[in-house]
Amino acid sequence: MKRFVRATLVLLSFSLLTFACSCVPIPENNIIEEITPIIFWSVQGGGEEDGKITISTLVPPLIKVKKRVLSLKVSLLNEGNKGFNLTYYNELKAGQIRLLFVDEAYAKRGLTRLINTVLTDPNISQRLYLVITKGNFNQFLAKHLGETDNIDYYLYRMFKHYEKKKQGEITVVNLHQFMKMLYSQVSDPQLPVFRAEGEQFLYEGTAFFDRDSMVAEIRGKDDQINQLLYRDRFVRYLVLPDLAVTLGHIRAHTHKKLTPDLSSMSIEIDVKGRIDELDSLARIEDNFQFAALTQKIERYLEENVIRLLSQMQKLQIDPLQIGGLTAKPFSKPITRDTWDRHWSTMKINVKVRLHLEPLTKVK
Repeated sequence: MKRFVRATLVLLSFSLLTFACSCVPIPENNIIEEITPIIFWSVQGGGEEDGKITISTLVPPLIKVKKRVLSLKVSLLNEGNKGFNLTYYNELKAGQIRLLFVDEAYAKRGLTRLINTVLTDPNISQRLYLVITKGNFNQFLAKHLGETDNIDYYLYRMFKHYEKKKQGEITVVNLHQFMKMLYSQVSDPQLPVFRAEGEQFLYEGTAFFDRDSMVAEIRGKDDQINQLLYRDRFVRYLVLPDLAVTLGHIRAHTHKKLTPDLSSMSIEIDVKGRIDELDSLARIEDNFQFAALTQKIERYLEENVIRLLSQMQKLQIDPLQIGGLTAKPFSKPITRDTWDRHWSTMKINVKVRLHLEPLTKVK
C-alpha cells in the first residue's frame, strides 16, 4: 500500500511539474546585435474602401548610420509590425516605443481600435505620447535621414521636456491620460496637433475629441487659455495681439464651482505674471493707467474664456473635465447623457483676477 501511495505522489508531482513548465512563456532572443528598438509608429489613412492603414517608422535609432523610413500598407497595426521584420535585417522591438503619431483624417474616424491594440500590448509602456499630425509626415521624415539627425529621439525629448513639471507651452498627453479621459463618463480627450511641413514639424494647437473622434481644433490664444485652464499649468508667454501686449511667466489657479441643480457654473481664475511686451510704455505711465490696462486684460480674458467654453458646450464635449466636479462620495456617478444635457445649456460666469508684477525698471 505504501509503495502504491509513493508511486502515485511521484506521478502527481511529475504531472504538476510538467504542467507548470508548459505555462512558462518561451524566452525571446534579445541579443543586442540582432534587435532594433523603435521609438515611434506613424499611422495614416484608414478611409479607403479596403479600410487599410499605412504604418511607418524610422530605423535604426540613435546610432550614426544613414536612416531608412519603413512604410507598409496593412489592415492591422501588428500586421505592419510583423511586415517590418520581414523587410529589415534586424528584428524590430516595440518595447522602447515612446511616440504614436496619428494623422488627422484617421483621428476624425475614431481612435478606439488603435488605442486598444496599443494598450493591450504588454511590451508597450502607457507613457507613450499620442500626437495628431497634419501634412505629409513621411516626407518630413525623409528630410531627416542623415547620420546625425536622430529626429525620432529629438521629438521624444521635446515631449518629455514639456511634460516635465507641466511646462504648458504645448499640450502633452500620454496613453494613460488619454484612456482615462476616453473612458470617463463625463470628460473627453484632447491631444496636441502638429503639422509636417518640409523639414519642419510645427505645433499648431490642441485637438478636441468627442469620445474617440476628433471634432475640433483650437490654436493661438484659445490654445493658450486652454493650457491655463487645464490643470492650472504654467505658460511662459501669453500673447494677446488684440491688446498689443504679451504677458510672461503666467501661472493660473482656477476654482470651478457648479450649482447643485447643474444649471450654472462659476469660474474664478487668479492669474499671476508680468508684462513682457507692450507697444508703448506711455500706456502705463502712472498707476491709474496701469490699473486701467490690468482691468482691460481681465475683461478680455473673461470674454475669451466664456467664448472657448461656449464652443465646447455647442459641441457637447468636456476636454477640461468639468464634469468631474459632479462626483460626490456615497452617490451614484452622473451618466454621460445627463451631463451632456446639463453641460450644453449651463450658464457660465467667469471672473479673472490679474496680479501683475510691478515694472521695477520703469520710472
